Amino acid sequence: MTPRVSIVVPAYNEGENITRCLDDLLSAVTMPCEVLVVYDSDQDTTVPYVEKYAADDGRVRGVLNTIAHGPAFAIRCGFAAAQAPVVVVSMADGSDDPAGIDDMVRLVERGVVVAAASRYMCGGQQVGGPWLKSRLSRAAGMSLCWFARVGTHDATNSFKAYDAAWVRSVGIESDQGFEIGLELVAKARRGRRAVAELPTVWLDRTDGTSNFRLAKWLPAYLRWYRYAFGPALRSVGQ
Repeated sequence: MTPRVSIVVPAYNEGENITRCLDDLLSAVTMPCEVLVVYDSDQDTTVPYVEKYAADDGRVRGVLNTIAHGPAFAIRCGFAAAQAPVVVVSMADGSDDPAGIDDMVRLVERGVVVAAASRYMCGGQQVGGPWLKSRLSRAAGMSLCWFARVGTHDATNSFKAYDAAWVRSVGIESDQGFEIGLELVAKARRGRRAVAELPTVWLDRTDGTSNFRLAKWLPAYLRWYRYAFGPALRSVGQ
């Protein structure tokens, strides 16, 4: 059966933790789906657990990132491998709530190019996480919503659903961290394409350590933050 949604999960040395992530995703998503766990190396500790899971459940595939190392390239590799018309990006650490995926996919099927899971809209919440990262993320999300009118209060959250054909038309330029979520929201705004959001509750990971590198990736985020305030570009995703 052709999947209705491809769920891209970038992973880096998650080990056995990936099993719980996959359990949660496949329990929550009711529509036909595929889950693509993307890793940078065959030596990644995630690999044997993904292979074992995939042997028992054909909806799961391990994907070797052959572009370049890092989460941005892993996500780009996942988009390239996705078979469904809608692609969702979700984290391997269990911080995202997969219960919202079905509704995010339906929003894309109704015509939006980005459906964002929002921690900062009414009904959303962030529980835990580094204080500075959380404050910067909230400030960026709220200011982009109020002043750039990007269509979501949480442009920096990686947990989003996308119209795959639209993403192919605008391309992905990101090469640092998890900036892709912000890049595609900014491109949707400049192209005057519809963005919608649904509330979500984000929970900080309880096992392992975060691979988020704020200082290293901040310049890339600032690039797309500024881009979102530019004038309409009808050539972007039309």
